Amino acid sequence: MATLDLHTITKSFGASQVLQGIDLAIRDKEFVVFVGPSGCGKSTLLRIVAGLEQATSGRIVIDGSDVSNLPPVERGISMVFQSYALYPHLTVYENIAFPLRVQNLAAAEVQSKVAKAADILQLTEKLQLKPGQLSGGQRQRVAIGRSIVRNPKIFLFDEPLSNLDAALRGDMRVELSQLHRDLAATMVYVTHDQIEAMTMAHRIVVLNAGRVEQFGTPMELYHHPATRFVATFIGQPNMNLVPATVRGSGAEGLAVELDGGTRMTLPVDPGSARNGDRVEVGIRPENAMSGSDLQIKVRVLERLGGLSLELDRLQRQLDRVNTSLALFDRPARFLFLNGGIYVLLPSLLLLAAHYLVTVAMNVSPLYLRIASVIIPMPFGMAAFALSKIGYRGAFGLGAL
Repeated sequence: MATLDLHTITKSFGASQVLQGIDLAIRDKEFVVFVGPSGCGKSTLLRIVAGLEQATSGRIVIDGSDVSNLPPVERGISMVFQSYALYPHLTVYENIAFPLRVQNLAAAEVQSKVAKAADILQLTEKLQLKPGQLSGGQRQRVAIGRSIVRNPKIFLFDEPLSNLDAALRGDMRVELSQLHRDLAATMVYVTHDQIEAMTMAHRIVVLNAGRVEQFGTPMELYHHPATRFVATFIGQPNMNLVPATVRGSGAEGLAVELDGGTRMTLPVDPGSARNGDRVEVGIRPENAMSGSDLQIKVRVLERLGGLSLELDRLQRQLDRVNTSLALFDRPARFLFLNGGIYVLLPSLLLLAAHYLVTVAMNVSPLYLRIASVIIPMPFGMAAFALSKIGYRGAFGLGAL
């Protein structure tokens, strides 16, 4: 059993209060993620749980015991930091074994625990290497292995993937989720990346300006945001917020009129909203279907392989031409300014090469002079054609 309860946690640095009455109850074997923008207090809250920071007020209870005044080593927790914090002169084996040697465990027990952690993290063949010989993902796994061998009640992770590239972050998300299932442990994870939060967490704590905006499952936060901040922070692309006026309520929901004149009935509890009140209607981009009465201006189309995202703004008039769209609207100009240069570049290089060869050999035969002029001509003609009809038109691919 490894539950974590936070009771009215506050934290101030001088006159600045960074945490304002945090109350949370984290269940046994749960994977909970703290997410929020930079400066919201998520890392400070994690450090208070770990005992690396002292809360100004409030209590921290682990498994029913108040640990607020205990040092980190006596709280039954283990923390993985954003920086790997590995000893560069020690092997992977010795880095993982370090906390066990501090506890003066027998050599056989140390070897057994390290071997088990290395097997879980697929590091068995790397045990005799130094950290400098490992990739970023492997070094992060070594840091996690050092936590595993301590057999803590609660694992704490402070943005452990932020130093990795995008592809490796995706792989490590899968590995951490699998690790949680294998260990069946309570884990608290801090990130500013909502994708990490949505894909790994059982429940998410959304923090903003030192307060808990909402605590719930990923889909609860996505489909039923409790505040305007949660609605716009969770989800990619962001939710559109459209100004509207309440025009009535009934059994079917709340009737509103958007500023552009469109009327619709929303299947929501009207609450305290009254006729004539000004409200904001939140619409997810995937719910703004073509063929509806909504007036939508598509600004950017993002092709992500199996998924394409149309980024839009509802009921907005663009006051300026989007530069990237202007280029795609005129493929000929785009290719003239970019592709044309790269098509002509080999011709220029070839001309220079012929000239250098001629000078180096101290000869100037007529056929080389003629070739220097004739050979680049097809490249120039191709560039001119592409600049007129566009790349897709030239190869029969249709319009953009």
